[in-house]
Amino acid sequence: MPRVLLIDDDEMLREMLKESIENAGYEVVGAGNGNEALDRLKEGRFDIAVIDIVMPEKEGFETIMDFRRDYPNMKYIAISGGGRVSPDNYLEIAHSLGAARTFAKPFDRKELIGAIRELVG
Repeated sequence: MPRVLLIDDDEMLREMLKESIENAGYEVVGAGNGNEALDRLKEGRFDIAVIDIVMPEKEGFETIMDFRRDYPNMKYIAISGGGRVSPDNYLEIAHSLGAARTFAKPFDRKELIGAIRELVG
């Protein structure tokens, strides 16, 4: 079963997305920030990560750069609701860092699952 690492500091959103992605046939492990995500990666292999950009402790850009360095074959999707600037600005940077897909919050969960399915199978 393909494994998804879901990284978002909004626990309610993370749990809702986790349930939707699991119902689509994937194993999902959640993390509240980039530091937690790196700990989860040490515990096992993941096929894809869904990474929020604006988070406490270790935000999404740092996490993406760590993934590129330590897990160069891993695919990832960036999500953002914005912060000091619009989510589009953050997502454009994430795309330039190698995110395969980007989604501005709020987004359609079916579209996210479709992107996961397309990237992982």
